[in-house]
Amino acid sequence: MAPRPLRADARRNRDRLLDAAVRAFSQDGPDVTLDAIAKDAGVGIGTLYRHFPTREALVEAAYRNELARLCDAASELLDTLEPDKAVRVWMDRFVDYMTTKRGMADALRAVIASGGDPYAQSRDRLIDTITTLLRAGAGAGTVRADVEPTDVLASLSGVSLITSDPGRREQAGRLLDLLMDGLRYRAGTPGD
Repeated sequence: MAPRPLRADARRNRDRLLDAAVRAFSQDGPDVTLDAIAKDAGVGIGTLYRHFPTREALVEAAYRNELARLCDAASELLDTLEPDKAVRVWMDRFVDYMTTKRGMADALRAVIASGGDPYAQSRDRLIDTITTLLRAGAGAGTVRADVEPTDVLASLSGVSLITSDPGRREQAGRLLDLLMDGLRYRAGTPGD
């Protein structure tokens, strides 16, 4: 039997808890109290435990929620922007996601140590999302059709490494522009 959908107020509380958890684990590390997270979300600790019975469940749900936001953003971007522009905006969101993930690293390691696998579907979801973006760009004639999504993911991951130094976010943007320039379709490019 499928779980009952959450009521609107319960869904709002859950979303606020996930947002507060991402902030807390990213800024304060894995030892932040669950009371502090509940307070930041504007709910009681009982509400937190109803949604997330353990610290590990909260960390894993917060990480997966960030991944879902990133991947779901691709469709929204493609609905509102030209495909090549959607790809470039999504790249910025990917770098922001990786910065958040890095901030949550200690909390995520604790989940893994307890037997969880928060990354179980991460790579597949990211590859599917990048594939969707690249196909839309290729279909519009603005992105090369011969680009491997795994190569784009590896490139984005490399660019995101420099953002461990907050003063280098501007440089990351320039590197994403270079990557996007390499993805753009031009007559006579491979795969033409």
